[in-house]
Amino acid sequence: MTPGGNRRDEFLEVRRSTEAICRPLAVEDYVVQPEECISPPKWHLAHTAWFFEAFVLRRFRPGLRPRRPDFDFLFNSYYEAAGPRADKTRRGGYSRPTVAEVFAYRRDIDEALIDLLASPEGSRREADDLIELGLHHERQHQELLVMDIKGIYHFNPSRPGAREFHAFHPSAAAGGNPRWIEVSGGLREIGWMGEGFSYDNERPRHKVYLRDFRIQDRLAGNGRFLDFIRDGGYSRPELWLSDGWRAVKEKGWRAPMYWEMIDGRQCEFTLRGLVPLEMDSPVCHISYYEADAFARWCGARLPTEAEWETAFGNEGSDAAPTPGDLWQWTASAYLPYPGFRPLPGAVGEYNGKFMSDQMVLRGGCCATPPGHIRHTYRNFYPAAARWQFGGIRLAEDA
Repeated sequence: MTPGGNRRDEFLEVRRSTEAICRPLAVEDYVVQPEECISPPKWHLAHTAWFFEAFVLRRFRPGLRPRRPDFDFLFNSYYEAAGPRADKTRRGGYSRPTVAEVFAYRRDIDEALIDLLASPEGSRREADDLIELGLHHERQHQELLVMDIKGIYHFNPSRPGAREFHAFHPSAAAGGNPRWIEVSGGLREIGWMGEGFSYDNERPRHKVYLRDFRIQDRLAGNGRFLDFIRDGGYSRPELWLSDGWRAVKEKGWRAPMYWEMIDGRQCEFTLRGLVPLEMDSPVCHISYYEADAFARWCGARLPTEAEWETAFGNEGSDAAPTPGDLWQWTASAYLPYPGFRPLPGAVGEYNGKFMSDQMVLRGGCCATPPGHIRHTYRNFYPAAARWQFGGIRLAEDA
């Protein structure tokens, strides 16, 4: 629980924040799924309610009648232990339940959870832990909602935007002309330590050995990445990992996702619509493969996640990540920390089952909700993923 806060108030704030993100949408926007990686906003709204029903209410309010039996199939994401589920690629193919029915479902779940939260604190201690996990789970989906709405808007030939989404764009202050920060190596500790919430994949805290290294104080900018493109970056196989070069050829990559050339001028699609490319803003929506190739072109490399956390592990550290930043690719595969143990039951599938074929990103981004930007947070995506708000911070050996 947030210090000095109240779980009921926190619950209502999170639920309202999710719906506030959707406020600029037309009803037609709620059901679109233009790409496999994108989920319709309606699905996010229903899934985050289903999580509370499936993992909290059914356990601690067993007499509660299920809202809709088909919701288990439609709105389960990847929890095998919770039963069969719809194929992710077909989430946009179901016109029912309607958007209105989904909002009504959220209201029903809210009422049931508020009733549960009104019970004596001692009798709901175990439920409280799951509710806290559910709240952080919904905050993650708030970020996913922004990413998916951007993909939905971009798919439309009219390239719509909305002024309400102005904040969901990286700050120009996060890019620009970087300087190098010297970081001493040696035996260090990384991972979550202290009170408050953390995910199981941030634990346990453990020792790592690092060599001295340098890391840049800000992210690589659009202008520098444009130099990479003009120097033939996407046509030079010597810069690319083998799988990355295959992706370049198969997917036809020639620039970051959402870059468009309009009348000879380089532009970028944002949630505000199409705008001229801001050269000092950090380059965004790139894959791990592109980040790695760019780093090679610069004569540098990507930091490991241990280096990243060591460099920015203190709240007062120089160039510590802020909400205006981007998630930053690291050179580390997403693997369990020594001694990692997943949570018991179906919620144990939350993080542990993805520890294969994923790369770690660190920091936070312009779409990350407050409280989810911390130096131990381990985000992860497949190496070819580009629709997340991902950028580049360079490192090199000292």
